[in-house]
Amino acid sequence: MITVAALYQFTAFPDPASLRGPLLSLCEAEGVKGTLLLAGEGINGTIAGSRAGIDAVLAHIRALPGCAGLEWKESSAEAMPFGRMKVRLKREIVTMGVPGTDPRAIVGTYVEPAAWNALISAPDVAVIDTRNDYEVAIGTFRGAVDPETESFRDFPAWWAANKDRFHNKRIAMFCTGGIRCEKSTAFLKAQGVDEVYHLKGGILKYLEEVPEGESLWDGGCFVFDERVAVGHGLEVLPHELCRACRRPILPEDRARPEYEEGVQCHLCVGEYSEDDRARFRERQRQVKLAEARGAAHVGAVARGE
Repeated sequence: MITVAALYQFTAFPDPASLRGPLLSLCEAEGVKGTLLLAGEGINGTIAGSRAGIDAVLAHIRALPGCAGLEWKESSAEAMPFGRMKVRLKREIVTMGVPGTDPRAIVGTYVEPAAWNALISAPDVAVIDTRNDYEVAIGTFRGAVDPETESFRDFPAWWAANKDRFHNKRIAMFCTGGIRCEKSTAFLKAQGVDEVYHLKGGILKYLEEVPEGESLWDGGCFVFDERVAVGHGLEVLPHELCRACRRPILPEDRARPEYEEGVQCHLCVGEYSEDDRARFRERQRQVKLAEARGAAHVGAVARGE
């Protein structure tokens, strides 16, 4: 069984580039795969590997400046959900694009999963899903507002255009694992919103801890690896990825007339040029050749958050 760990920590890394090499070397030595992002504001990512390998990498990260209190969420997978290990240097570990948004200085009030239902059921609370449109499409909390954003970068502009809708409301925000809400709640607090709440540990922690019979969550939660989506108890759901647009689809969507494996699905059939589709067909051919050799093709992995 493969252990999957999703983690993030906002802390000051004066020289994140110096951290990359040792971290990547350790992951590779331990057979750990996935993606980790390093920036001046901290670290973020999801990794998978053996129990011993994950423990070694987490111990290394906890020893980094400001990371002693690192929190992470674990789940399991029957097969390795990543094709390779990547440690990338970024401007932000989750990209909002608003300079000065610092969760270390100001952030919303954390709400434990056990208290979330009561909060979002209150009549004076507006619940906002901070994830992207393709994530919301397969599952969300009942009554949540969907900003219909294609990227987290779009959230500030959406808020500017819609903030009057939430006058005199308390705001409750949620995302997959909690990191986007660190930024979005800090942003709203900086915008003068007094009461802003944040689901601690995100949807994944809620699905892990809240019994299905008590849950206000409907559908699946998109995850950024080859499991694609999980449900209550973090059970892997039957969703697959369209290898062209990287959106989640269901097995029955393969039977739609628009579907061509690796090339298009019903969600993206009109989004690509013939040149794009020709490239996708060649990529798919290479994937099949790799599968025939019993090897993984790195172009087949899921996109990251």
